[in-house]
Amino acid sequence: MTLSNVLLSILWLALITYTVLGGADFGAGMLELFAVGPSGARQDALIVDSMDPVWEANHVWLIFLLVVFFTAFPPAFADINVILFIPLMLAVIGIVLRGAAFAFKVHGIIERSQVARILSRIFSVASAMTPFFLAVAAAAIASGHIQIQSKNLQTNTGSDWLTPYALTIGAMALTLCVTIAAIYLTLEATSRGDTELAEAFRKRGLIAGALTAALGLLGLLLAPSEASFLWNGMLDHAIPLVIATVLIGLAAAAALWFKRYGWARILIVAVAASLLLTWGVSNAASPQNTQALLLIGIIIALLIVVPSLWFMFYVFKVKKVAGVDVVAHPPTAEPAAE
Repeated sequence: MTLSNVLLSILWLALITYTVLGGADFGAGMLELFAVGPSGARQDALIVDSMDPVWEANHVWLIFLLVVFFTAFPPAFADINVILFIPLMLAVIGIVLRGAAFAFKVHGIIERSQVARILSRIFSVASAMTPFFLAVAAAAIASGHIQIQSKNLQTNTGSDWLTPYALTIGAMALTLCVTIAAIYLTLEATSRGDTELAEAFRKRGLIAGALTAALGLLGLLLAPSEASFLWNGMLDHAIPLVIATVLIGLAAAAALWFKRYGWARILIVAVAASLLLTWGVSNAASPQNTQALLLIGIIIALLIVVPSLWFMFYVFKVKKVAGVDVVAHPPTAEPAAE
């Protein structure tokens, strides 16, 4: 296996991690739009409480992706950022808006409920912007619409990334994020003994999962005409993977239907991983010595970052589920004996 393949495998794993962690945050933001009715306030509180400790940390994986992509495959990185500048910039704007809205909503001193409602709407809409435009850009690349024919690149204004296929994949990214978030929140509500909220999020997960399957089928129907490059690659190499994705998706739906939430969470992660395996690989790589140094840097960084993130999740998630709220009730030192 070449260094390029090793780095691409690392990028793929980081992309899966960002999808199942960051995607859950985006989906939770969209679910806040539906936090209405008698239990609406409790739904909103559960969403905020689940996201608050970890939402910033999940973007570490996006930063990791960008740095590795830029360093390992600079020509591809430069070309994609020029041609797809508009959707990628809209995705960045979504990240900034949702982060600011969430911070002001949760930690800001807001006296007027009207301001809080406006911030909630900004948070929800911005949560939809980022996965949608990232998926639209990804679909444009994977479908073969991005053609590098000269060095004088120009930003595409929509002919390559506002196609029916790209828009379908963008919509599917939204429903997939909502499905992941709904399953996570169902498990979170169950661990806290709130069966009413667990049932509410379970139903939304089933609906979002069904929409994801329908949009995936529509994408397959559009692929022969709209994304022939990707379609031919799937026929040649990925038919078993497509079948496996469908079967895993059905298993995830069954687990959620029969309230096996732990299995549902594992299976929805597997669905996201299987979907991302259909991506094509570019051969525009950096020199071998640069890639070798980058791989060493990645290993060192992961040895530092992964244990740190695990400890953070342990403190804010595992201990909280176990009944120890380390934020509201920090441990206090015993008085010294006199």
